[in-house]
Amino acid sequence: MNLNQLRNQFPNESACRQFFESIRWPSGRICPHCGHNKSWTIKSVVDRPQRYECSDCHRQFTVTTKTPLHSTKLSLWTWLLAMYLISTSSKGIASTILAGLIGTTQPTAWKIGHCIRKMMASSQEGSPLLQGIVELDEKYFGGKPPIVEGKPNKRGKGTSKQPLLIAVERNGPARAEPINSEKVSDLQPIIDRTLCKSSHLMSDEHLSHMCLGKQFAAHSHVNHSRHEFSRNKVHSNTAESFSSMLERGRIGVFHKFSLQHLKRYLSEFEFRWEHRVPTEVYDAKRAKKKTVMKKIPVMDMLALMVSGASGCGLRRTRSWGLADATFNL
Repeated sequence: MNLNQLRNQFPNESACRQFFESIRWPSGRICPHCGHNKSWTIKSVVDRPQRYECSDCHRQFTVTTKTPLHSTKLSLWTWLLAMYLISTSSKGIASTILAGLIGTTQPTAWKIGHCIRKMMASSQEGSPLLQGIVELDEKYFGGKPPIVEGKPNKRGKGTSKQPLLIAVERNGPARAEPINSEKVSDLQPIIDRTLCKSSHLMSDEHLSHMCLGKQFAAHSHVNHSRHEFSRNKVHSNTAESFSSMLERGRIGVFHKFSLQHLKRYLSEFEFRWEHRVPTEVYDAKRAKKKTVMKKIPVMDMLALMVSGASGCGLRRTRSWGLADATFNL
């Protein structure tokens, strides 16, 4: 779906609001304050968004109440356009560019981007654990360029870079988590809430991975120190591919991720990675079929993001930063 098709799908604000309401309330309106399922529409001579009043608690609400769009003054078309641009970009979009495309200031676009990432992360809550063949890898993320003033910077351990634990299910979702160190004690809680113990774990020969591998149904590893990167179908190249995508997004688009907002940026990359499907295509150059990952339809991605909006939000702090907000539904 291109931008013209998106605009035809949502020609006015009413169509945008109907889409949001159909996803958030598929079985009818529910009051976000008390959960009651009966309400009525408030009619006003003032041009205001579609507003409702609960018949039980008598509090007013709209489709954006208690979501990252709570009390927004922007049109829903602006939000949908931003969601479209972020979800369809290959490595993300900078707030300076996003501001020009959706017609807002850069600080507003920056907050919109983080609200959308919050919705992406919320839509993944309750997802099943990674299973089947799961690849595990660590990455030292961020920091200075590899070469400064002609001198190489130290890589890996001993640097000031933020370590990440990356787990990827083959032909499935990916999970990336900031960690304090590569010790088993720091990795274990993430492993417990992310990976199914009946999985076949694949990794390199890292000592922590070798210890953690004993908890799984099977564990295979390659020896990178001996330049062994693949043996039959044993490798961690998929996890390293996800790491490379993160690095390309950092260098080419965002340039820097603050630790405070890092997890939301990781959720954005996880969302785009997860919502792809393996598709078999014919490779004319090699005269054989191959499997490529293609994104799911745009409308499905927009629906997934809107479905993850209820009960979560972001609010400005006194220092004009951002802080997570949780609503009781």
